Amino acid sequence: MFCRIRSSAPASLLFLTVTGVLAQTSTRPATSPAAKTSAPAATPREQHAIRAFNNAKQSPLELTAFLTTMPKGGDLHMHLSGAVYAETFIKNAAADLLCVDQKTMSFFKPKATTRSIPPQPVCGEANVRAESAFTDQKLYDSLVDSFSMRSFVPSAGTSGHDQFFATFNRFGSIDRSHTGEWLDEVATRAAAQNEQYLEIMETPVFADVAAISSHIPWPTTPVDPSLNRTGDATGTTREDLSHLRDALLAAGLRDEVAVDRKELDDALDARNKIENCGEPSARTACSVRIRFLYQVLRGFPPQQVFAQTLLGFEVASQDPRVVGLNFVMPEDGYLSMSEYHRQMLMLDYLHSVYPTVHISLHAGELAPGLVPPNGLRFHIREAVDLGHAERIGHGVDVMYENEPQSLLKEMAARHIMVEINLTSNDVILGVNAPWHPLPTYRAAGVPIALSTDDEGVSRIDLTHEYTRAALEFNLSYLDLKNSARTSMEHSFLPGASLWQRPDAFTQTVAACAGQPLGSANPAPKCLSFLQSSEKAAEQWQLEHRYDLFESSLP
Repeated sequence: MFCRIRSSAPASLLFLTVTGVLAQTSTRPATSPAAKTSAPAATPREQHAIRAFNNAKQSPLELTAFLTTMPKGGDLHMHLSGAVYAETFIKNAAADLLCVDQKTMSFFKPKATTRSIPPQPVCGEANVRAESAFTDQKLYDSLVDSFSMRSFVPSAGTSGHDQFFATFNRFGSIDRSHTGEWLDEVATRAAAQNEQYLEIMETPVFADVAAISSHIPWPTTPVDPSLNRTGDATGTTREDLSHLRDALLAAGLRDEVAVDRKELDDALDARNKIENCGEPSARTACSVRIRFLYQVLRGFPPQQVFAQTLLGFEVASQDPRVVGLNFVMPEDGYLSMSEYHRQMLMLDYLHSVYPTVHISLHAGELAPGLVPPNGLRFHIREAVDLGHAERIGHGVDVMYENEPQSLLKEMAARHIMVEINLTSNDVILGVNAPWHPLPTYRAAGVPIALSTDDEGVSRIDLTHEYTRAALEFNLSYLDLKNSARTSMEHSFLPGASLWQRPDAFTQTVAACAGQPLGSANPAPKCLSFLQSSEKAAEQWQLEHRYDLFESSLP
């Protein structure tokens, strides 16, 4: 990829580098009649950008080139393991002396290595060394296809959903010591597309907590049947969960917090070293700010899910680099479905104990036929009302929920943002235009921001998603600019927003009023405000990038 337009970081903006703040965008709900009426007129520079965008839109290739350099704020929905391209995993596997099971096209750790120098893995009959892929193009291509959606064609008994989620186990034996390399890869890709902020979902090690939870019995007090909407929800009164939390803490759960923080230290240190951050030779990727969402694996027994969720809240409470948490794994899985209500009750309780920890939830990543009809009727609603979700990941089944219009109205009123993943929804669920709810959310005034989900598995990037939104849903230049602004508005970065009103990108807070947005020389009062808020500083940086981008267009 070629270089994107970037800020030259004049001295007056050095505070952005010092604080490490990067902009995140938020979208204006721009399709309801009221929103269209109140939307401000485009500035002269925006009008020029609109004309350039419309001209480029006549050709998908020209549009992609235009959108590559367009500032995009942040990607708020990205799984690290799914964001890395297969080619990187092949290099990692060779370095780790892994083997390839040629029947499943999966990596595995050998039981022995040779005594030679350097040692080589002993892979067994019919298996080969991972490094063999570098001299066997057919093997190399097969591994790339196995680890991604490249070349995949659905067949009897194997859907896109099956292939997508099967990829993770196939490369799962690669050592976690490569995490710093993976962070560098996604940051480098983001910088090349004029992104500035990533909220990356990652699951730190929790083996000890899983072991602790396996020895603590689940409470047996039944929940009021009127509250038990989806299967057995025993043991989920607040008293039960409080006792369970006490038991887990007494058994040493907090000891794992230091382990997880050390894992993040090592990964970020490795990333910084690769990119020469802080040195005169620093790469542009250093400017991409990374924060983490603690991934909780929802497809396990309730004791383990509760213990890992509790650990996630503890880590996020102590480490500012972990800005929130999310539940992951296929939402249609047996435990994900049968335990969904109980898991939302867990979040309801833990939110009362840790009210400042942010929550974004995969909810409604479902489609008709994937689960029974009643499985489509309550996931987003419960994520909002019980799970305290500030953002919803995917939200594809919203119109199949009970009273969907009421739900949309509530999400708009409460400014609960939806993370839109167009390619992921297409390849996993088979949902695309005109069945995708993106226009529905926008018409209802629900804030949305485009994101990638698993760009490595899907073989895409954020520019691809912007292009797809423009071509398939006819999003305009200002719609895409609002998506970028919305991503920053709804980031979990600390501090007050730059904007006076949520999701209304018309007036800044008083401290920064009356001066050009994104100015390289903010007035002292505005500068002081920006230094007090990581979020506002990143939003100002986004406006600065737009000023540079729009003024540079021919």
